[in-house]
Amino acid sequence: MKSTHREILGKIDGFKPGTILFPTDFRGTGTEDAIKTALYRIVKEGKLERLAHGIYYLPKSHSIFGKLYPSLEEIADAIAKQEKVRIRPSGAYALNKLGLSTQVPTKQVYITDGQPREIRIGKGSIKFKSTTPKKFAMKGQISSLLIQALEEMDLKNITPEMKAHIKQLLDKENPEYLMADIKLAPAKVNDLLVNLYFQNDNRR
Repeated sequence: MKSTHREILGKIDGFKPGTILFPTDFRGTGTEDAIKTALYRIVKEGKLERLAHGIYYLPKSHSIFGKLYPSLEEIADAIAKQEKVRIRPSGAYALNKLGLSTQVPTKQVYITDGQPREIRIGKGSIKFKSTTPKKFAMKGQISSLLIQALEEMDLKNITPEMKAHIKQLLDKENPEYLMADIKLAPAKVNDLLVNLYFQNDNRR
């Protein structure tokens, strides 16, 4: 019978470099303690890297740039997939993804229907905040993200340039999804988006 250490090494060979891995990926190779011990040894051997507690990375290198690491977004997506939960960017991170802010936050915040927690990754961190089912009832890829971003900021700070960009984003969204999502937004956000969407046109 193979040891847990050898079993895990065999499984690792089947993953592509750059893959984010979790202890649960190796269940069936041994007990939880045996898996934890084996992963600790494999990290010491340099065949895996530990990104945070319970999160590992199969090293990937580039001929010019050297060792490559996953982004916080890639790690967050991998966690959500592993835990079978939904996540959506929130706050300053959502504003950045929409092009409404040039500031790249070192803490990426997501709303989730999973467990709330914060994970430190190097100099950055990923924070998952629990939310209500209503937040995930929104259908539009753009409008849902926009509403979540605006909900957490002072709307008085929105500049004319930001309003023009928001108008462009709204025009890219599926109108049916947009109208449905706006109904789920807080009153002030609803008013802002409705006024911008119907500004200077005859869609009413």
